[in-house]
Amino acid sequence: MKAVNDFWQDQQQGSQLKQLMAEVFQDPDVKKFLADHQDDLTQEAIQRGQSKLYEYVHQKNIIKQGGISVAPGYTPKLVYAAHQIDVSYVPTKEHLAKQAAQELHDRVSTMDMPKNIREANFHDFWLEGKNSSPSRTAAFGKLVSFSQEYDGSHFMPGYYLTGKFGVGKTYLLGALANALAQRGIKSTLVHFPTFAVKMKSAISSNTTDQLRDQVKSAPVLMLDDIGADTLSPWLRDEVLGVILEYRMQEELPTFFSSNFTMAELTAHLAQDNNGGSEPLKAQRIMERVRFLSRELVISGKNLRVKE
Repeated sequence: MKAVNDFWQDQQQGSQLKQLMAEVFQDPDVKKFLADHQDDLTQEAIQRGQSKLYEYVHQKNIIKQGGISVAPGYTPKLVYAAHQIDVSYVPTKEHLAKQAAQELHDRVSTMDMPKNIREANFHDFWLEGKNSSPSRTAAFGKLVSFSQEYDGSHFMPGYYLTGKFGVGKTYLLGALANALAQRGIKSTLVHFPTFAVKMKSAISSNTTDQLRDQVKSAPVLMLDDIGADTLSPWLRDEVLGVILEYRMQEELPTFFSSNFTMAELTAHLAQDNNGGSEPLKAQRIMERVRFLSRELVISGKNLRVKE
């Protein structure tokens, strides 16, 4: 009795398989593939490739119905290789777009920067209306030109953006970083006062060198809000000074933003937390700032204040 049951089960399974394969061979993409390779594929090769044809149609239908395929983000494709039928998986347009967006994101490193800076772009920089000013337009043009001309083949100094709160200094740096990312150039944006705090905290774990080196070797470095806090001699000389010295020797583009002009920053850096003054050491730092960047004064209304 068991042999009879096995016989009918085999017959049923064989009938189901024939029906499945009949549907597979009616698939428009399968029909086109077989027609395109009719001179290459023998009947034996087609017979051997039935499982691949079924895999192709099955996975294609899963994706069409919104299910999860064997290779998420990829779509099946029939190929003829080594005299036989095979299935390869190629990335979908959506997957490629997601990869491209992630690559852009990875080219811009930020340390303690405002969230909106990640989305900053030149198109949204406010140049018209009552909040516009010639200096904003000039700074915008300089940074756009840098984003278009810099290719890493030779040294190009960055810019030292100075102006009052809310005139768009930090946003411009973010827009520049994203524009450079579009061209495959990596950059690092650092909120310097917060970075200084992290450096002091890293003393206990003996990781100051690693944290400092991570910043100093960035292909393009942007130090935001420099001068916002009084620096200790150690932070000024062994952190900021070392970073700038390395970048000057390696001729790496460096940008700054500050509420101080370069002249004001010179006086600020000469002061320490104990009320002392070291003008020569401040001048040494500023020599490197001036080598690495060109001062751009940005004036205008505070864009953070809604009227």
